[in-house]
Amino acid sequence: TSGPAIQHAGDLAAILSSLQEGEVLFLDEIHRMSRPAEEMLYMAMEDFRVDVIVGKGPGATAIPLELPPFTLVGATVRAGLLPPPLRDRFGFTAHMEFYEPTELERVVHRSARLLEVETTSEGAAEVAGRSRGTPRIANRLLRRVRDYAQVRADGVVTREVAEAALAVYEVDARGLDRLDRAVLEALLKLFGGGPVGLSTLAVAVGEERETVAEVAEPFLVREGLLARTPRGRIAMPAAWTHLGLVPPRQGGPAGGREGPH
Repeated sequence: TSGPAIQHAGDLAAILSSLQEGEVLFLDEIHRMSRPAEEMLYMAMEDFRVDVIVGKGPGATAIPLELPPFTLVGATVRAGLLPPPLRDRFGFTAHMEFYEPTELERVVHRSARLLEVETTSEGAAEVAGRSRGTPRIANRLLRRVRDYAQVRADGVVTREVAEAALAVYEVDARGLDRLDRAVLEALLKLFGGGPVGLSTLAVAVGEERETVAEVAEPFLVREGLLARTPRGRIAMPAAWTHLGLVPPRQGGPAGGREGPH
């Protein structure tokens, strides 16, 4: 079973008490679990037992409820927010790698069948190559390309249709979107490639610093286009190449030497 983040221990108790032997409980976004529910989960994981509270106030009574053996699977994209006691209670932890373009092509072909849209191999490859190694993004881009193909083309997702559609949605050949390119262009054109502080960079693109740090930067760093340093953000050589710019011979302007904030 799965569902929204567990915020109340009572909700978790109801789910746990309904489990049958051998069932799998899947908790998505497990880092968002409330502290009372988390403590209840400790007991369920270690002793296959939960204490159900009956009544309120001084007269409340804890009734132990035995649970059948079950498997717990937790998922999160922010493992660092998991409390160590919870993380350590899992018998096995795994890290999901980003998908290769060829793997995403299979995802795109499957999703195209479900959406009942015809896709050529070249069209699927074009969508896959711009999907940041993430099936969720591949499916989102495919839907937008499908819309474009039905309105502006003959409904078939070819390479040319995919390129034209993704240009409309400002997703370039490497998968960078409007925000990604705005960050890179500001870093290169306004600050000579940096180093520049995060707050200054965010102001330059008209976004909150958290948006730049959490939405744009992880992909830019992974792609080798941007680096975080103690002095601030700096552009990597690949960033200049991607935007078709020539790096300056010396460091950027004074504003580009500002430290991190």
